[in-house]
Amino acid sequence: SVYHAKSKLKMSIPNSETNNGVPYTQLPESDNNSGNTPASSCRRPKKSAFMILTGLVAFLLFFVAVKYGNNDDSDDVNPGPVPPEETVCNMLGSNLMPLTTMRTLARGVAEGVSAKSRGHFLGARPFPWTQKMLAWQRTSFHFQPKKNWMNGPLYYKGWYHLFYQYNPEAAVWGNIVWGHAVSKDLIHWQHLPVAMVADQWYDINGVWTGSATFLPNGDLIMLYTGSTNELVQVQNLAYPADPSDPLLRKWIKYEGNPVLSPPPGIGVKDFRDPTTAWTTPEGKWRITIGSKINKTGISLVYDTIDFKKFELLKGVLHGVPGTGMWECVDFYPVSKIVENGLDTSENGPAVKHVLKSSLDDDRNDYYALGTYDAGAGKWVPDNPINDVGIGLRYDYGNFYASKTFYDQEKKRRVLWAWIKETDSEAADICRGWASLQSIPRTIKYDKKTGSNIITWPVAEVENLRSNNNEFNKVVVKPGSIVPLEVGSATQLDIMAEFEVDQNMLKKVDGSNATYDCIKSGGSAERGALGPFGLLVLTDNSLSEQTPIYFYIAKDLTGNFNTFFCNDLTRSSEATDVRKLIYGSTVPVLQGEKLSLRALVDHSIVESFAQNGRTAITSRVYPTKAIYENAKIYLFNNATDISVTATIKIWQMNSANIKSN
Repeated sequence: SVYHAKSKLKMSIPNSETNNGVPYTQLPESDNNSGNTPASSCRRPKKSAFMILTGLVAFLLFFVAVKYGNNDDSDDVNPGPVPPEETVCNMLGSNLMPLTTMRTLARGVAEGVSAKSRGHFLGARPFPWTQKMLAWQRTSFHFQPKKNWMNGPLYYKGWYHLFYQYNPEAAVWGNIVWGHAVSKDLIHWQHLPVAMVADQWYDINGVWTGSATFLPNGDLIMLYTGSTNELVQVQNLAYPADPSDPLLRKWIKYEGNPVLSPPPGIGVKDFRDPTTAWTTPEGKWRITIGSKINKTGISLVYDTIDFKKFELLKGVLHGVPGTGMWECVDFYPVSKIVENGLDTSENGPAVKHVLKSSLDDDRNDYYALGTYDAGAGKWVPDNPINDVGIGLRYDYGNFYASKTFYDQEKKRRVLWAWIKETDSEAADICRGWASLQSIPRTIKYDKKTGSNIITWPVAEVENLRSNNNEFNKVVVKPGSIVPLEVGSATQLDIMAEFEVDQNMLKKVDGSNATYDCIKSGGSAERGALGPFGLLVLTDNSLSEQTPIYFYIAKDLTGNFNTFFCNDLTRSSEATDVRKLIYGSTVPVLQGEKLSLRALVDHSIVESFAQNGRTAITSRVYPTKAIYENAKIYLFNNATDISVTATIKIWQMNSANIKSN
């Protein structure tokens, strides 16, 4: 869950040093006598005999499901109980896990959300992961819970708050409550107790995604989706129990909840994820909520004065046929002139509006630039070819359920997303945790192209840099690989530029062949002008490698099209991980060098081309290229050109993420 917020208030709290020497700010003391504390959702330890019996039963259920299940309709499969962590670890470590024949178990589908688990791969025997391998996969400067499953922040009285969908019970989707953490800089975090639990009839089956709005008097309210006792999706109102508490530790649910239910013609499981509210010309507040009608994805529009009673506007903010259910809709302005981000209520001739949706059908986040008519409550895309769900994406890899918030303290709009696992559910259970948040990214309008936005890691992440290595004007000939000696390449921030001889580009004959990152043969498919780039998380024998690369295509008329890709097909020798090829085109303007940035943090790689015009996030699970055996290389698999690379590489310190 990602929320929008703004505040001009600051706190002055003395700095201290944590155990590992990372500067951090102490939390204010909690007032143990103030109000009601949300009920803890962590269950008490069971007696030994009960645990043993439960483990045996769960083990048998798990074995039968894996061994004999072959249901092809994942939407109808009940995932069942979660096997004990110790049982699964023993099976994985001893290589006794049975051959899987079952499709992915669809955790969340029956409850009316997109599938939140994968975990079985047809005909593939789970890899015998060791605890050392699994321990390496935990990231060091990305936010994730200490244990279990998670799925954006707001800024309040000097603190960034991250409320996120969290399962305190297990490393799979289910039992969803709101986890809570706070930070001074979006990088170092302190976990706090669970902020909101599923304890009312209107949210008993899950406290799901919501958004925050600040009222003119400074009050903060939350709208969130709850799943009722009958699995109906409704919208609910909550607010801080103590607005003077900068850590927002306690919340009160409005006694008149729910404040919105599915309107006529909308499915009871197709009405979720309210946005941050913005103001209308009439002085009302306006929100939009994702839904669908048949296969047309839509965003419903509601006006309100008090967030307790709402008016449904006629029609929709926007809809796109064939895109299916719209989740986690986001709607916000970007300036065509200034670099700063804008508050959600901003509008005018120098403003474009971004409409974004997470598509339930394909689990990707799409956006489009357009024009918002505040009077009519309608939005129209600039380019219908690049409409929501059929055109541009925030990120062309593993990146979903994103939302933005306006950081008034630093006058920027910040984007967060949920990054899922792409290994097996068995490995998740054994490891004890699953999924994480992307590095927060700023969003700006691309004034050079006028047709896209730019996403880029927040500047604060650069404070983790250390031990800079520079490689200047390295010539990489066709078919060659060049090692870059930086020590262990597990935690890196990489900036690279590639120059291609312009005369050679002119000499190379064009072709009528089309190129597509996803449908290509990956980095092994050689062309006249590509691929070339970096190999990250690569072992010395090159048996495991994760290429991030450019591919230039030249057509018969002499025009060039540049692609930015990430090939995972050889990223791991494990058989039970998804190894896809990600990528898309990236605009390259006249006179621009090809540039990329990559943040490598153990099992996640976030890559950005041309200063953030195109981004790719991937999860990587090597078995050899880990710890000191993780290396980085330059490569050029083009047949007709050499490339000259200039690279800066920083080792990255770990963020301090403290338990509550």
